[in-house]
Amino acid sequence: MLFSPDTTSALVAASALVNTARMRDGVDRMASVAALESFYASHGYSGRRDGDEAEVAAVRAVRDRIAPLWDVDRDEAVALVNAMLADGDATPRLMRHDSWDWHLHAVPMDAPLDVQMLVETGMAMVDVIRSGAFDRLRRCEGADCSAVLVDLSRNSSRRFCDVNNCANRAHVEAYRARRAARD
Repeated sequence: MLFSPDTTSALVAASALVNTARMRDGVDRMASVAALESFYASHGYSGRRDGDEAEVAAVRAVRDRIAPLWDVDRDEAVALVNAMLADGDATPRLMRHDSWDWHLHAVPMDAPLDVQMLVETGMAMVDVIRSGAFDRLRRCEGADCSAVLVDLSRNSSRRFCDVNNCANRAHVEAYRARRAARD
């Protein structure tokens, strides 16, 4: 296991959140309360939910703060992460709830969702930076794709996102190129 389960969950959620703005079709996938509710449920967040347009706007603002983590080097990321934790007034403590065994929370359960997302991402990034695994944060290598990913593979070989079916596209293109070269 590369990271603890709560770190892995937060990293996967952070990359998915960033990718709500980076689809090939240009559509923002975090533009409604329903979209946020679906995201919330699919990434296992717990705690406060306001379920209004203000919350959607706040989560989109957090998305904009998280996105640069994929475009900076490790040392630059430290300043971003420290600011995220300070702005979220992070105070780490061990918690156990729902199906989760002991894990870290750094904001109260009644903190606004955007603060929870910001701080959970920051805490996960602390683990990434401290473990020397910052190179696991990548951009998709698919043609014309700007999606982000977290490579959680054992051998650090993941190259494509899950967002735009890029791996399948690349494999089809490679197959067609091999076939054309043969013919």
